[in-house]
Amino acid sequence: MVVGVGRLQLLLHDNRSLKGKRKVVRSTIERVRSRFNVAIAEVGDQDLWQSIRLGFSVVGSDSRTVHSVMDRVVNFIEDLHMSEILDVEMEIQHFETDGT
Repeated sequence: MVVGVGRLQLLLHDNRSLKGKRKVVRSTIERVRSRFNVAIAEVGDQDLWQSIRLGFSVVGSDSRTVHSVMDRVVNFIEDLHMSEILDVEMEIQHFETDGT
């Protein structure tokens, strides 16, 4: 089993309120979930109105597939043009499965 974990730091340029931020966060999360079937959530900076921290995870049987999905998630969020990606961290972990 292979698990990929990604962390994104996003910036909202023209946002002036937490309400506006929540709208962008909710829309981004819903779109990513429906498109890629990954686990994604806001994981930090909840009280900062121009900063978004998202975390997401992907589980699969091989690292190439997991890495591909993670790259597509990041590209998809960038292509939404709702926020600017400032930083991306990704790591992939391999776990032995015993077949039971």
